[in-house]
Amino acid sequence: MTSPAERYAASRSRSSRSKRFELGYSFALDEFQRDGCRAIDEGRGVLVAAPTGAGKTVVGEYAVHAALATGRKAFYTTPIKALSNQKFADLTAVHGAENVGLLTGDTSINGQAPVVVMTTEVLRNMLYAGSDALRGLGYVVMDEVHYLADRFRGPVWEEVILHLADDVQLVSLSATVSNAEEFGQWLTEVRGDTAVIVSEHRPVPLWQHVMVGSRLVDLYASEVDPTAPGVNPPISPDLVEAIRDAESSRPGSRGGGPGRRGSGGGHRRGQRGGHRPWQVRPAPRSIVVDRLDRAGLLPAIVFIFSRAGCDAAVLQLLTSGVRLTTPAEQDRIEEILAERTAALPREDLEVLGFWSWRQALLAGVASHHAGLLPVFKETVETLFTAGLIKVVFATETLALGINMPARSVVLEKLDKWDGQRHADVTAGEYTQLTGRAGRRGIDVEGHAVVLYSSGMDPVGIAGLASRRTYPLRSAFRPTYNMAVNLIDATGAARARETLETSFAQFQADRAVVGLARQARAHTEALEGYAEAMSCHLGDFGEYIELRDRISRREKELSRSRSREQREAVAEAVAGLRRGDVIQLPGGRRSGHAVVLERPDRADLDGPSVLVLTDESRVRRLGGAELPYGTRAIAQVRIPKQFNPRRPHDRKDLGASMRAALGALAHAAPGPERLPSRAGSDDDLARLRAALRAHPCHGCAEREDHARWAQRWHRLKVEHDKLMRRIEGRTSSIARDFDRVCEVLLALGYLDDSGAEEEPAGAGGLTVTEQGRRLRRIYSERDLIVAESLRGRFWQDLDAPELAAVVAGVLYEARGDEVSPFPPVPGGREGQLGRALLRTVAVSHDVAALERGTGLTAGDPLDLGLVLPMLRWASGGGLDSVLSGADLAAGDFVRWARQVLDLLDQLTLTAPTAAQRDRARAAIRLVRRGVVAQDVFG
Repeated sequence: MTSPAERYAASRSRSSRSKRFELGYSFALDEFQRDGCRAIDEGRGVLVAAPTGAGKTVVGEYAVHAALATGRKAFYTTPIKALSNQKFADLTAVHGAENVGLLTGDTSINGQAPVVVMTTEVLRNMLYAGSDALRGLGYVVMDEVHYLADRFRGPVWEEVILHLADDVQLVSLSATVSNAEEFGQWLTEVRGDTAVIVSEHRPVPLWQHVMVGSRLVDLYASEVDPTAPGVNPPISPDLVEAIRDAESSRPGSRGGGPGRRGSGGGHRRGQRGGHRPWQVRPAPRSIVVDRLDRAGLLPAIVFIFSRAGCDAAVLQLLTSGVRLTTPAEQDRIEEILAERTAALPREDLEVLGFWSWRQALLAGVASHHAGLLPVFKETVETLFTAGLIKVVFATETLALGINMPARSVVLEKLDKWDGQRHADVTAGEYTQLTGRAGRRGIDVEGHAVVLYSSGMDPVGIAGLASRRTYPLRSAFRPTYNMAVNLIDATGAARARETLETSFAQFQADRAVVGLARQARAHTEALEGYAEAMSCHLGDFGEYIELRDRISRREKELSRSRSREQREAVAEAVAGLRRGDVIQLPGGRRSGHAVVLERPDRADLDGPSVLVLTDESRVRRLGGAELPYGTRAIAQVRIPKQFNPRRPHDRKDLGASMRAALGALAHAAPGPERLPSRAGSDDDLARLRAALRAHPCHGCAEREDHARWAQRWHRLKVEHDKLMRRIEGRTSSIARDFDRVCEVLLALGYLDDSGAEEEPAGAGGLTVTEQGRRLRRIYSERDLIVAESLRGRFWQDLDAPELAAVVAGVLYEARGDEVSPFPPVPGGREGQLGRALLRTVAVSHDVAALERGTGLTAGDPLDLGLVLPMLRWASGGGLDSVLSGADLAAGDFVRWARQVLDLLDQLTLTAPTAAQRDRARAAIRLVRRGVVAQDVFG
């Protein structure tokens, strides 16, 4: 035990250390920052929740400073590689290159340094492997810790928090969340004494505006303090007047008083039943930007919840002649652009859209979304941070993590597509998005601007802007890799106890009371709906079930017909010859075209064809662009010296095509679509007959009953989900762990030979040899990878094919529709085809096991990346990789990096030396060109 004199000396040392640290900043620390630093000096854990741009990373940087001062190690973790790179550069500038390292999925720099920046997954893997690098670790900073709510990556954060050694001080940095105290209580339970420091104060005040047409109006009334608007703040009278004027000034209206909507002037064509009422829309983007510029509100981030919308917005500004940069700024942009993109292959510039992107940058305009090539995205971030880019159109992903503040943030809409439906922006999302406005040390104030359109409620906007509701919800769930690692390290019983201490279980135990209250309200409402839908002629619930079965069967038949149409197009394209004149019966490519290159069924380009259209334009049409019914109807001779780049050659060939078509009798048009099966399907006919024969079919109030039945059904689905949540709350995480173990037992990754003497649910489980291989596979589909390796399905593949099958395991398309089986060389009977079919079969077997144990089955494999990755690993150019694929360049690079990560794991886990060598060869083939260009260095 230390003496009073020693404790006093230690206190003086800490005080001196914190003062030296603060002197390194050009501004005085805020009180919440000092509180965080004091808590670190006291040996406590720290949770800091503060708005974006408030400077919470100062507390994390103090932990690094304290580690170096006391001779201990500090790990600084971030959720994404871009943030790790950024933090590595920041800390290196302060502490020197010899003291700071970087570890991400594809980069290792000075990993034995006393301070190492890393992605959270790297630290999780270290903990499970018992890495020597953990020796002497004193501090772990978890930046952006609110990422633990992320469905895919969130569990990693909780794994780290639960498994760090007890003597490691944890410093957690979070955006403003409304349940920081709850999160802090959990941290105290699992990590010991934790100081919860919450700051609502923004160092740069945020002003809220609405732009109605080209009028920029304050959101709140003049007496409201925008930095603390309170609950239900009053709306500016000027805003109410501006909206009233806009709504009543529709063009072409006659006698329409203020606030009324007529049918003239602003209607849209194609609306059933007449014209759509006039609606106020936001001003053109060029006017919005000009208005912001004149008001001194640039640079600005304009959030558009669509990648295509972001790119279209940039094009609109360029087309409108918007130029926001000076000649000196353009010169500087050219310098940075040349430096950042020097390593890009020249042959890829066209397909990457480099020249139009460069033109936009020189004008001071850019887009920012996940579909951009990483080097493009990082260049935009650099230029924007330097003040050279004035307007960035971005998706909401920019609001997370990257340090890219602006003077203003603009929201074009207050709803977005969430993958299933259009959903309103929540108050938490609004706070995250607008948190980018206001640059500390540059701007006196930040500005949030919402573009008004008809249907927006200014009171609702004020509610979004004034509330701070962003609750942190755990996404933790046991995984196969987690289970074998925990059991191997601590035993099954201890592993189960550990999982019961997760934040997910902590929140679940607190929520049951409120859920039970909600369930009672549901029950009362269901009784009322059941009474309203009852029919005196029969069981109306039975009648509605028949309707639903008919609807489901019709959708099945429609999907089957669409699949057959795609297969028919692929077969038709494969049979075409050079010089064939093809008829395109429908779609936006309708007309005629001449085939310039004979497609080959075994060609890596798959079902696509290079043609000359009847407008004398050369295009490569993929399967998605070739409608059903495409067929050859004539043949023309293409000269040997034909060059599609020469306009004269194209013109002559087009004339030959028209002559050949003129010599034909009127060709019968090809079928537009396969005939519907609905009229000949026996199951559907029986269901329809049963519907017509049902007593309720003749009820005069049938449709009223149906509406009540639909309400009953929707609420019943919601109620059943709620009851399952209530039933599963107690020990829900541990029960999921037991189910995961059940799957692993069935497949031989765990052994229960000692289970007889163990209590139920714990089991004397041990990890088998196959389970130890699974320990080192970190992937969303870890078990499918492990099963494929064990089954030797990938054993005979060459390096490009191995990269392709790995892509098939990893890839998830952005849409709901799963890609069809790809036209790989040799088809389904070829080497790669057989490997893919076996891997898909394994995924089905695993899904069936999961359903049998009560787990949610994983999504089916999507093979949409197989062919692009095969082309790339076979040396194909980026244009051939992206041709016919529903992939942006940035998406391809991002997935290629994930393929590299899993291939790197295979160099350690593949069962044979030959396969490990092929994995290394595949890495060399994939890591080239744009995929390798962005690696940090």
